[in-house]
Amino acid sequence: MISKTRALRTPWISVPVALVAALAAVLTAPGAAHAAGTGGGTVRHGLSRPDYSYADAIREAVWVDTGLDGDGDGRTDRVAVDIVRPREPAEAGRKVPVIMDASPYYSCCGRGNESQVKTYDAAGNIVQAPLFYDNYFVPRGYATVLVDLAGTDRSDGCVDVGGPSDIQSAKAVVDWLNGRAKGYSARSGGRGVKAAWTTGDVGMIGKSWDGTIANGVAATGVRGLKTIVPISSISSWYDYYFHQGAPLQDGPEWLSDYVESDGAHAACAAEQQQIIDGSPRTGDWTPFWTDRDYVKDAGKVRASVFAVQGMQDLNVRTKNFGQWWQALSAQGVERKVWLSQTGHVDPFDYRRAAWVPTLQRWFDHYLLGVDNGVQREPMADVERAVDHWTTDPVWPAPGTRDTALTLGPAATDGPGTLGTGPAVAGTASFTDDPGLWEEDWAAAADTATPDKTVFTTGVLAEDLRISGGGTVTVTASSSTTSAHLSAVLVDLGPETVRDHLGAGEGVTTLDTRSCYGRSTPGDSACYLDTAADAESVDHNVFSRGWADLGHYRTLAHGVPLTPGKAYTMTIQLAATDHVVPAGHRLALIVAGTDAGLILPPDTTPTVGVDLKRSVLRLPVVGGADALRPVPGATAPRLPSTPRPAAPAPSLRAAAELG
Repeated sequence: MISKTRALRTPWISVPVALVAALAAVLTAPGAAHAAGTGGGTVRHGLSRPDYSYADAIREAVWVDTGLDGDGDGRTDRVAVDIVRPREPAEAGRKVPVIMDASPYYSCCGRGNESQVKTYDAAGNIVQAPLFYDNYFVPRGYATVLVDLAGTDRSDGCVDVGGPSDIQSAKAVVDWLNGRAKGYSARSGGRGVKAAWTTGDVGMIGKSWDGTIANGVAATGVRGLKTIVPISSISSWYDYYFHQGAPLQDGPEWLSDYVESDGAHAACAAEQQQIIDGSPRTGDWTPFWTDRDYVKDAGKVRASVFAVQGMQDLNVRTKNFGQWWQALSAQGVERKVWLSQTGHVDPFDYRRAAWVPTLQRWFDHYLLGVDNGVQREPMADVERAVDHWTTDPVWPAPGTRDTALTLGPAATDGPGTLGTGPAVAGTASFTDDPGLWEEDWAAAADTATPDKTVFTTGVLAEDLRISGGGTVTVTASSSTTSAHLSAVLVDLGPETVRDHLGAGEGVTTLDTRSCYGRSTPGDSACYLDTAADAESVDHNVFSRGWADLGHYRTLAHGVPLTPGKAYTMTIQLAATDHVVPAGHRLALIVAGTDAGLILPPDTTPTVGVDLKRSVLRLPVVGGADALRPVPGATAPRLPSTPRPAAPAPSLRAAAELG
């Protein structure tokens, strides 16, 4: 039986004592100096100080010309830009850098754990800017800039779901902040407005779609964008809707319809049809997806990248993070990462008291030019256990080596074998059951069932750390003309983890509040506290991959399968960083439809797997030597206690994407 415990700690408790002491020293230390050449607040011990009034900040709206005419009305589109910036530097003639969040969600859905939306005064100037960025950073000498993507809220144009219009919506604002684009005081007509108050140094931040836009703008190589902080964000929109040909959810036209303004709905029917035509549900890679693939342009990125990802995010799945990180690494981009046990959750809601000062130091360094050493600290923070974090100087972890594991046939009615020995002849088979999902399979890992095949190591003699993304090469035949494959890695053994399948995806919201920044009557800096939502489990699925076998040769075009013919396909497993403890077992499960996470094929196949021609490759710290089983140890059989039922099959989740 699975028992759940809810940690009642506030975020403050989990902060190291040394960090609290350091922050206290920052708040009281003498000897402050302004960040050189900017209107930033005074700097003490590497942190900008809240020297400026938030209540008296300048609040204004500007409409920036994107140069596009997405809605076809014969004039170029303007996007709405809401600005909050400190008054004192402006009056003294000092310029400030910009923290920018470009979003489609400011009116339809809201931002953050409390779903905050923009509100305005009678003059049309912003009163409530969602999230804490303005409350916290404006007093420290930053401007915050909130952009409505084209087709949303107060902007012209049409939503094109991560395409040229979305990206140009935000890039044009970076250009305007650097004097390369035109801004106006009104949505139509109006006087010209220049951003003479800024240094032109911009940091973009955002969760989900917002962070995705940051990735896309960085991939244009636009000058002036100094850093981005993408949180659980997409790097290639194909990989949000498909995984190697297997459809993950309904098409992007539903998402654009969900976030568009009423005016855009009336004007953007042609754009909607282009989205439908460009993204057929076949799983084929089309030019539509090429336009929304930022990974291919990683070589253009000039900005540093502070990536944040929930390793159990089943919305923006970690393949997006993994391939982006790998591409940035290959290009030598300066970067940092936090990897949590949560699902689709902002670090403000799972590690708040450490997140805010870390983010501040990051922006202070890259936007104010403060030499506070943040760029020389460990590259990676990984949540190893609930609220327990470790660091690594690089990521994937040092000593990680590609390690091949062979699949062996089952000797009894239990699982097959998984180890580093030579491949042996054997077969396994399963029949796709679209009503079951990975939690059903993992709960019954030690029991032979017709819907899955399972392969396990022996009981491990020492901790096994997997750091990065693996692959499973499967040689398989189908009894029908179509087949979807799922491959999942499971840690078999008791542990306490964040309940990423719960309503809060690993966090629970408390009734208390804590304040980060300064407030006005219309914009409070005090946010609901959260705590870890933990549960005790006997198995933990920690990495996944899916594929349509008909796309075995190329993503460009899937083909019908010839029943009985063997096909070889390599399934990419999501990037992760997980330790399978000594005394546990590692399992690989290969099955069909992962209900709720991929959509089923148009047939119900029985799939045969040629074990000798199949292999699992994992990034193992220490390589094959770390995979030693305990000689003669026998693992207890799992009691088959499934976790929650599969989510709704369609996963039509525009609000979730936020």
